[in-house]
Amino acid sequence: MKFNLKNKVALVTGGGSGIGKAISQTFAAAGAMVHILEMNVESGQQTVNEIKEAGNQASVHQCNVTDAAQVAKIFQNIGGIDILINNAGIAHVGNIENTSGDDMDRLYQVNIKGLYHCMFHAITDFKTRGGGVIINMASIASTVGISDRFAYSMTKGAVLTMTYSVAKDYLTEGIRCNCISPARVHTPFVDNFIAKNYPGKEKETFAKLSATQPIGRMGKPQEIADMALFLASDEAAFITGTDFPIDGGFIKLNG
Repeated sequence: MKFNLKNKVALVTGGGSGIGKAISQTFAAAGAMVHILEMNVESGQQTVNEIKEAGNQASVHQCNVTDAAQVAKIFQNIGGIDILINNAGIAHVGNIENTSGDDMDRLYQVNIKGLYHCMFHAITDFKTRGGGVIINMASIASTVGISDRFAYSMTKGAVLTMTYSVAKDYLTEGIRCNCISPARVHTPFVDNFIAKNYPGKEKETFAKLSATQPIGRMGKPQEIADMALFLASDEAAFITGTDFPIDGGFIKLNG
């Protein structure tokens, strides 16, 4: 069977909802033991329950990826992984003038430092296990300008270059590191984001955001999960240090 993850151990940050949930379910269905790291342990447990009901394996760990000690303890308790999916992240709306220093620090701690904590421990595991795979969730904002996303773009640009750096440094260790750059993907996060930032204009805002993808719609979490499954599998053994836009043509076809 292609894209088989049998006997692999995968860790997915933010795996309780949205893209992370789709990745967790897809990896478990492919045979992996999936460990979900979640701030919201209830949503993580719900995902685990659904995975187990389907006859597959998963576990949830309550974790704030900004907390180095928490992350270290969870990696120690798991006892070794083969695949790391750095999916957890937060957003922010604003240009440089209405982005505070606190906003910058908050996004840095989650979107950059959180990835650092998980990659640091994953690489230690991989070196003892003869290799492994890291997939980081970047964004179209890593490579193109998006209005009113100053702090978010800063962090996602860092995710892209962190990916390149890790891929380069660990080529001889059997460690592959790639990233996925989605455009807008329809998740509960998007619905909550629109409700919070555009109250009373939810429908028109959703339609406007959907139309910014040349293909005419937002992506689906499963479409991101399927790319992640390919990149995590042995079929992608020749791929490292690469960014994969899943963007409905946003980067190349807009304008």
